[in-house]
Amino acid sequence: MKVIKGRGAVSDAASMRFNLPAREVDGDWLDAMETVDGRSRPPTTTVTEEHPRSILSFNKSPDVPFDRSLNAYRGCEHGCIYCFARPTHAYHDLSPGLDFETKLFAKPAAARLLRETLAKPGYRPTPIAMGTNTDPYQPIEERYRITREVLELCLDLRHPVTITTKSDRVLLDLDVLEQLAQRNLVHVGISITSLDPVLSRKLEPRAASPAKRMEALGRLAATGVPVHVSIAPVIPSITDSFMEAIIEDAADRGVRSASWIVIRLPHEVAPLFREWLDTHFPERAGKVMATIRSIRGGRDNDPNFFTRMRPEGVWADLFRRRFRVAATRSGMTGVQVDLDSTQFRRPSLDGQLSLL
Repeated sequence: MKVIKGRGAVSDAASMRFNLPAREVDGDWLDAMETVDGRSRPPTTTVTEEHPRSILSFNKSPDVPFDRSLNAYRGCEHGCIYCFARPTHAYHDLSPGLDFETKLFAKPAAARLLRETLAKPGYRPTPIAMGTNTDPYQPIEERYRITREVLELCLDLRHPVTITTKSDRVLLDLDVLEQLAQRNLVHVGISITSLDPVLSRKLEPRAASPAKRMEALGRLAATGVPVHVSIAPVIPSITDSFMEAIIEDAADRGVRSASWIVIRLPHEVAPLFREWLDTHFPERAGKVMATIRSIRGGRDNDPNFFTRMRPEGVWADLFRRRFRVAATRSGMTGVQVDLDSTQFRRPSLDGQLSLL
């Protein structure tokens, strides 16, 4: 496979789960493009504005720590090859490969839709999770500022919110995050896979560099915003060697909680990841996949509740022990999110706040 500069996936194969036809590409035109231009044209990013009827997604999964989430965007320009959200693009007859990171959707009415939901008499507040599917601080957030609007609404209505991101763009909203933190209404997690910028450009080509993410962790911690470092995903024989150094570096910057998640490869992510391995690490591709299968019950992926979040086997036990020792040495604790939902002020549909 040929490396596509600035992108994670190396193909745009269609999903086979929904009997979608494979795309027919005008091969003659693509061949002529290099002849005429003298170079191949990289795929560009497009953004389509989406106008859904609602914005909160509710779930009853017994092994995730939240029951509602908000995703301002579909697709993610960060291009993380391991992203478990890639298969969702197949619902739109788009490829979970290159389409996922180049054909994006934005929901500019997210804050308005959220206000409408929070105004309903039957609504009961509990933390809203942002960044559980695609990153709320991917590059297009700098233009759309949808995440900013949602956070401002949460501050106005005193609604708790959690954020997971791979970007230092979270610092653009530091003023709002500080105010939320003063009221115990926010918790931020920043995910770091390695400390090697070269490896990061291959794994997550348009995410912030590891150094910038570390700096963001330190600034959030210094301003009193509850923050934790997520070593996610841990990829055997690719990123696992950075576990101890990530914990130590984050602890030195004042971060006091950490977590780790081993790589998951649901649906189309598995073949995309295999392509990526064969392209970037052909000499160890077999070893990496063998280790992943050993901790997933002999399969590329374990879709079952609980066990999907708790890998098994000698490699998983080794990662678990290494994390525990490093966290203890650095004074890290597990992630505990205990935000305050009692301050919530329900709005009326005309924008007024309730007097009660």
